[in-house]
Order: sequence, then C-alpha cells, then structure tokens
Amino acid sequence: KNNTQYEGMRVTEIAEKEGKEPRDAVFDLLLAEDAQVQIVAFGMSEEDVRRVMRSPYGMVGSDGRAVSPHGVLGGGKPHPRFYGTFPRVIGHYVREGVLSLQEAVRKMTSAPALRLGLKDRGLLREGYKADITVFDPAEVKDEATFIDPHQFASGIPYVIVNGTVVIDGGEHTGELPGVALKP
Repeated sequence: KNNTQYEGMRVTEIAEKEGKEPRDAVFDLLLAEDAQVQIVAFGMSEEDVRRVMRSPYGMVGSDGRAVSPHGVLGGGKPHPRFYGTFPRVIGHYVREGVLSLQEAVRKMTSAPALRLGLKDRGLLREGYKADITVFDPAEVKDEATFIDPHQFASGIPYVIVNGTVVIDGGEHTGELPGVALKP
C-alpha cells in the first residue's frame, strides 16, 4: 500500500490532485498497487432502496466481506454497510416508517434463511441455532461513515451466535463462534 493518502477520495479528486485525467489516475493507481485496490461504488438511489425495502419479496443482506477495526481484516476504507447494513435498516428505515419493525426483522432473519434453505436458522424455535441480537429499536444506529467506516453500531447490547455470547453489554467478548453455512 503506497497510496493510502487517497483512501476515501473520489477518482475525480485523485485525478485533480495528480493533474491527470481520471482514467489515467485509475490505471496509474492499479499499476502502483499491483491491482490491489478497492472502490466504493454508488449504485442505487435512496428512492430505489426504499422501493426494495417496501417490496414483500425483498430481503436484507450484505455483499460485505469480513472486516475488523484492527488486525489483518482492518485498514482501508470499506463501505459503511460492512459494519452497518442491518442496524441501518432498523435505525433508518424502520424509524422513518418505510417498513415495520416486524417486517424488517423478517427480511433480515426468516426470509433469507428460508430462501437460502437454512433449515435450522432464522427463527426463535426449539432445536434451531441460537443466533440472537438484542437491541433497542429506538436506540440502534449504524455509526460507520464513508470517512470513518470502522465503527460498530450503537444500541445493540447483546449478540448471541450459535448459542455463544459475542457482544455483552455492548462489548465484544473475544468469542468467534460463527461458521460458514452451507444450505
């Protein structure tokens, strides 16, 4: 990483700073970084997101990769959704009345589990894996921003993954019980 000064900048800003055409700035960065660069793309308007949220067929998910504020998964400026996809749904779309809390929870839990064929997840039911997030709907908020993306959400005091507490009183316990799932 030789060009960290460009993290969080738009291509046009980098090009202007370098005195180059945007395409030349991009290709020069790719060459300088052995093509190991990431971008944040803006592909949907807020109106589109709201329309998808209202659709009875829509589900909530993220294409974000594993990230951490520290260590090998830290660094860079990932999209804020890597930290805040699900809290944003509740803290923004539910509180603004785009969808009900019950519908938001369904779109984040049982609907994707059913669609992906995960037979023992997505519902609070005996015999199912205990994946539980305890939150205050009035307080939950995505804190990650484009400038400072490595920020955990607020208003989520407890998280249980596979029956193991991973967030206790708002603090990470150090436990890592998550596993890759195969339908």
